[in-house]
Amino acid sequence: MNYRNFGKTGLRLSALGMGCMRLPLIGGRNENIDEKAAVALVRRAIDGGINYVDTAWNYHGGNGEPLVGKALRNGYRQKTFLATKLPAYLVNERRDMDDFLKRQLQRLETEYIDFYLLHALNRNTWKTVYENGVLEFLEGAKKDGRIRFAGFSFHDDYPVFDRIFRSCDWDFCQIQYNIIDIDYQAGKKGLLQAAANGAGVIIMEPLRGGGLTQNIPENIQAVWNSQPLKRSPADGALSWLWDQPEVGIVLSGMSTAEQLEENLQIAGRSGTGMLTEEEKARLAEIRRLYMERIRINCTGCAYCMPCPHGVDIPGSFQYLNLAAMINNPKEGRRLYNLLVKDKGKAASQCIACGECLEKCPQRLPIPELLQTVIREFEQ
Repeated sequence: MNYRNFGKTGLRLSALGMGCMRLPLIGGRNENIDEKAAVALVRRAIDGGINYVDTAWNYHGGNGEPLVGKALRNGYRQKTFLATKLPAYLVNERRDMDDFLKRQLQRLETEYIDFYLLHALNRNTWKTVYENGVLEFLEGAKKDGRIRFAGFSFHDDYPVFDRIFRSCDWDFCQIQYNIIDIDYQAGKKGLLQAAANGAGVIIMEPLRGGGLTQNIPENIQAVWNSQPLKRSPADGALSWLWDQPEVGIVLSGMSTAEQLEENLQIAGRSGTGMLTEEEKARLAEIRRLYMERIRINCTGCAYCMPCPHGVDIPGSFQYLNLAAMINNPKEGRRLYNLLVKDKGKAASQCIACGECLEKCPQRLPIPELLQTVIREFEQ
């Protein structure tokens, strides 16, 4: 494993971080974690050199933090910098912050959190927590030792990122950034701003929820195949990130031992300035081709769920994007009908109540986009 200086924290953190948002499941249900497999996966990640483990209050329907707590028993906590997040979207008043942190420390079986983030900030959640004294809360939690470093994860436009970043001397931040999302949300501008001010930067969605490694269209695969070093799509996309000195940690939500081992190998040979100009040009071409195909900018985070009317919003968008990316509308319709519509979770159940709009970190016009799904898959 390679390690990188992480901003002004003075710490050396593993280039690859273990994201615990997509742990192994039983029966395909997000809240039903395969505990034995998940504990083994987290511990193998740490044994493989990863020293940053990330979870959150809402991961796996609230079961993620307790699972991580179990995985870090038997000495693994001492080998790890642990990160979790205040669910800013659930905060209504100042005392909520202390209540959540107290419960998170209990769930994680730890006396302190190394890296504590305000989760999925956007203009609305930031306004709420800021007005309720979140900066004072973070300062107090650092002083009394409940947390070591304070940061935030972000899902909104760059001007909102700039406003939040300038509000405080943040230790670190977490942004969505990959070969596709260069000018999206905080993007490259946010990356450079944070790094220039000494904040460590954590990258989330480096493979866009796995979408950059699955069902790759022929013309894009041809570009991957044309590279002299024949990097896999995962290798190329991750290496593109690690090539940039401003990147601190690349956080990957790995679900299987195979994904973990591949990413450990890639991280082990990562470094800044590792890509040739020819490789960068090919990656730019891959980005251009993908941008021509993706129709809905959804990463499948499921923050919009549950829908009060039963719509499987991420699933609906997943199969619309899948159909576009692999250029196979018939297959997209088949999977949609099999895995969404036949389970009574069709897009046509949407009544445009708007409850999902405030929850979506990507700020997508969900009811409007569901109408596109209906036109393509239900008519």
